[in-house]
Amino acid sequence: MSELRATYRLQLSGDFGFAAARSLVPYLASLGVSHIYLPPSFEARPGSTHGYDVVDPGRISSALGGEEEFRALADEARAAGLGIVLDLVPNHMAADEANRYWADDSLRSKFFDIDPATGRHRRFFDIDHLAGVRQEDPEVFEETHRLALSLVREGVVDGLRVDHPDGLANPAEYLSRLDARRVWVEKILDPGERLRDWPVSGTVGYEFLNDVAALFVDPAGEAPLTSLWHEVAGDTRPFGAWAYEAKLEQASSVFALDVERLGRELGDGADVEALTRAVSSLPVYRTYVDPSSGAVDEQDREAIRAARMEPWIERLLLLEDPGPAGFVTRFQQTTPAVMAKGVEDTAFYRYARLLTLNEVGGDPSRFGVSAERFHQGNLERAERFPLNLLTTQTHDAKRSGDVRARIGVLASMPDEWREHVERWLALGGVPDPVEAYVVFQTLVGAWPIEVERVEAYMEKALREAKRTSSWIEPNVEHEEAVKAFVRGLYSDRRFLDDFEPFVERVAAAGERAALGQLALKLTAPGVPDIYQGDELAYRALVDPDNRRPVDFERRRSLLASINHDRTPRKLWLTWRLLQLRGENPEPFAGSYEPYDAGENVCAYVRGGEVLVAVSVREGAVLPKAVGAWRDLVRLDEYGVAVLVR
Repeated sequence: MSELRATYRLQLSGDFGFAAARSLVPYLASLGVSHIYLPPSFEARPGSTHGYDVVDPGRISSALGGEEEFRALADEARAAGLGIVLDLVPNHMAADEANRYWADDSLRSKFFDIDPATGRHRRFFDIDHLAGVRQEDPEVFEETHRLALSLVREGVVDGLRVDHPDGLANPAEYLSRLDARRVWVEKILDPGERLRDWPVSGTVGYEFLNDVAALFVDPAGEAPLTSLWHEVAGDTRPFGAWAYEAKLEQASSVFALDVERLGRELGDGADVEALTRAVSSLPVYRTYVDPSSGAVDEQDREAIRAARMEPWIERLLLLEDPGPAGFVTRFQQTTPAVMAKGVEDTAFYRYARLLTLNEVGGDPSRFGVSAERFHQGNLERAERFPLNLLTTQTHDAKRSGDVRARIGVLASMPDEWREHVERWLALGGVPDPVEAYVVFQTLVGAWPIEVERVEAYMEKALREAKRTSSWIEPNVEHEEAVKAFVRGLYSDRRFLDDFEPFVERVAAAGERAALGQLALKLTAPGVPDIYQGDELAYRALVDPDNRRPVDFERRRSLLASINHDRTPRKLWLTWRLLQLRGENPEPFAGSYEPYDAGENVCAYVRGGEVLVAVSVREGAVLPKAVGAWRDLVRLDEYGVAVLVR
């Protein structure tokens, strides 16, 4: 089993399958990662672009090259000293005739969570063609995991990334049954929420993503940016109110049948309106009360009591009053979908005070974090989950780390930002001020960017926000007006002459923030995860924009002639710190000690041998090499220093 140093996440498709991934093995080995992190690779629906719509978990995807090519990739990786991490999808499969468990009526009710009253199945979020699987049934688990676990036992696969465990009836029981040495869960933790003591290596890293981004957001910008947002939106409510409103909308519409099913668990006369409010009010994705054992964790107790729900529902969920065990389980399976669709896919597109903070697992009301808070998260991971993944970009992220870093810079120049926004809004042609404000932040974060990509992003953003358009009822006329507004900016010299000099300065500050976040990701407690292509400047928006083809030939060429002075800083820093981890792994498996390097510097020592110091505000002074310390990386112009002894 390969030593874990860093993972590299690939996105595969019919145009880029196992054979194409195999051709990258020499490059990835030279870059310094230890594991190739693959998306779901089992047989999926014909034409699938992502692999999460599995139709046969007992077969490797033929569209990606089949089992022979999959094993050839694993063999080539192993020969180069690399391992494989595989994305596993236990919660759902495709409701498709190509899926024999679905097509066969005698198997459907055993394998899938079917409502006996309506025949309607539990979905993955609001996606009708993805049906929830009954992994609580041991026979279903064995059948759907036979191939995956055999690949682990054979050593073909080194670890598993478990997709959406919160949809399962009993995640803790499922993970105990999985019994693999290395398992990472796609668990979305609310800031301040702790991962349960499950038999896992950790999460896929969203809590690190949000903490490290917020570390570079200047708290002095909160009041002026809040004031600007209130004026643009014409709404002074805090984010929590936007989130609750959006969750309640989703629970009352898209998930109304799920809430009604909850009511049927309680019998005739259940108050469905109270249940709708209850599933909308939980401050976290879900609780993990176990009706079979009667166990109620203190975190569950706090979350339920903090919610806006009727006392009778609270007592049932805390097992203080007797009730159907199925109600508690199903309630806990329902809230993650309401949270994800209400917050991530609705409120995050409505509330645009500072889009850096609108990220999966994030809380836009938390405006920046201190170095002390950042250290706390690292210390906890070092103690509890030292192999937790550390990421700044995933396929589900709302924007790439580079875009997020740039937008975050606006908190350091709020007054100047306000002046520009006011001038741009005054140019005219604005269909909606909130949507224009989203456009302006997006352009700042991703510039230069093709106008077609911004148009496609805004179409998705409008439909997700569900203010002026939606997926169910697209307002094409309004969408076209917004796209015309975007196109107009690209040809308006008044806008460009004001925008381009400003964004040039923001981009320079954003690069410093992005490199600082990269240095922290590559040296903090955990396993750094690199999203495909992100070793060079990577300005991507939400899926499908972040699945665009990557120019690996350019990356190969640059890495082959890597040089401190000529290689792009991001690639050079990635390579140099991964080489350090490979040459001297002991400090990164050792202690984590916060280090006082002065104001506006985040610094720590790993294993007594590696000192990392990053400037989180411009103008901060980094520690110099004195005594036994010597410089390994010193990029003072970017605010990054790594010293060793």
